[in-house]
Amino acid sequence: MTEDNLVDPTFDGSNDYNSANVQILRDADHIRRRPGVYIGDINTTGLHHLVYELIYNSVDEALAGFCKNIQVHIYVDGSVSVKDDGRGIPVDIHPQAKKPTLEVVLTTVGAGGKFDKGAYKVSAGLHGMGAKAVTALSAWVEAEVRRGGRTYVQEYERGKATTELKDIGIAIGTGTRIKFKPDHQIFKDLDFKYDTLEDRLRELAFLNKNLSFTLTDDRTGKSEEFKYEGGIAEFVKHLNRNNDVIHCQAS
Repeated sequence: MTEDNLVDPTFDGSNDYNSANVQILRDADHIRRRPGVYIGDINTTGLHHLVYELIYNSVDEALAGFCKNIQVHIYVDGSVSVKDDGRGIPVDIHPQAKKPTLEVVLTTVGAGGKFDKGAYKVSAGLHGMGAKAVTALSAWVEAEVRRGGRTYVQEYERGKATTELKDIGIAIGTGTRIKFKPDHQIFKDLDFKYDTLEDRLRELAFLNKNLSFTLTDDRTGKSEEFKYEGGIAEFVKHLNRNNDVIHCQAS
């Protein structure tokens, strides 16, 4: 390789690399500019990953001992919601951000309750980043929290809050529900596949015994519940359901 090979012939020397070339992208802007860093791609795999991240947050609540039911709902308009009966995302004013903690959790990169091991002993997904990725990569998000006997709601568009946090009345139980519509400006395919979500929920149900997962699709009227008491052992039986199983005799 010669020195001439290292020189870009189209470079005229006028494009300086200085401080003006260094961009600072914050929160939703960074996620929307580089979505692949957070969800892998902007094809159908990345689309479904949005749902997975919300599900993982609910599973974390279950692993912490506060959630027994997770509901995934596909709507006719192409939006999806994930609802659980966990503790509910905190809604009080965050001492540093000076805004509702729910808004911080859904919009502020680097903020989360899974870093100091106080609220969660174990966690999955993007370790607190998943919900922010969903908010940033969606045309709109509706968040509903049932906590402290009250129901709170807040709305977002493309990663930014568009309403104040509202107390809309008495709550029965506790939990979080996030409903979102993926952004057509980001994703090439906006069609959620029932079979894809079904497979993932079934796997998670096997891995988290006695945790109930429900998948409902308004487009077809189909609805299923996945709940297994046998855990991994039952998963192995499921994988071998169409095979002749050979048992080795222990010596």
